Amino acid sequence: MKVLVTGSNGLLGQKLTDYYKKQADIQLIATARGEDRYPDKTGYTYESLDITQYEEVKTILAKHKPDVVINTAAMTNVDACESDHAGCDALNVDAVKYLVTECNANGAHLVHVSTDFIFDGTHGPVTEDEKPNPLSYYGRSKYLAEMMVREHCASWSILRTVLVFGVVSDMSRSNIVLWAKGNLEQGKTLNVVGDQFRTPTLAEDLAQGCALAAAKKAKGIYNISGSDFMSVFDLVYRVASYWKLDKSLLNLSTSEGIKQPAKRPPITGFIIDKARKELGYKPHTFEEGLALLDEQLKGK
Repeated sequence: MKVLVTGSNGLLGQKLTDYYKKQADIQLIATARGEDRYPDKTGYTYESLDITQYEEVKTILAKHKPDVVINTAAMTNVDACESDHAGCDALNVDAVKYLVTECNANGAHLVHVSTDFIFDGTHGPVTEDEKPNPLSYYGRSKYLAEMMVREHCASWSILRTVLVFGVVSDMSRSNIVLWAKGNLEQGKTLNVVGDQFRTPTLAEDLAQGCALAAAKKAKGIYNISGSDFMSVFDLVYRVASYWKLDKSLLNLSTSEGIKQPAKRPPITGFIIDKARKELGYKPHTFEEGLALLDEQLKGK
């Protein structure tokens, strides 16, 4: 099977490269903007691809004719999306339209990664049947992309995920676990919200979900996250506990107390029974994820 991954320089993209390089029966085409940032550049093909440029999408998909396209590329900085609508729309909506068009033209199955931020967060954890009602521009853009995929793509999977964490050798952005660990190690006081609830997702688990959906060409929407439901404060507290860092540096705050440009859904988190049953998805526990991340940091 030939698999093309967009956004291969990102956290999820690099975890997919980790996974597919070990699969002898998979031909991987990794694509991202600019230079390839994956450290060991053997065992796969890399193409520079800006998915906001339709002609580039058309050329690369026609050249490689993948069986599956996994779209991990997105503008995920929620506050930046609130101030840069054009940039958000270009990457999160228009680019998805280009991918759908060219997947259809080349007979490829599209695995598209979405988010819990399409919900308003009045309750959780939620199933795949929950009605979207995004609170932020980012959430709206991801919901529009979902509708585009569902209505116009011939063969598709949508994988929704929550608060992804992990580490790779060349990180373009941090994530909540690394942020908490790094700041606590430096003795910094952290104000952390206790009124937002999530099911944080290890990047390796999300890559596993993508690979399972790709292998089965699974049709439909799947929740792919961790199974441990917790507040963001509890998450950071558990990070401090795991690495034996000073918990007195943690201040319990509210969403109102921490001013952010974009509104966050208070409660999300996912029920992942459908992915377990239909895809064979098996996520790590949160502490298992921290242990794996710890091993990777020691090996860097």
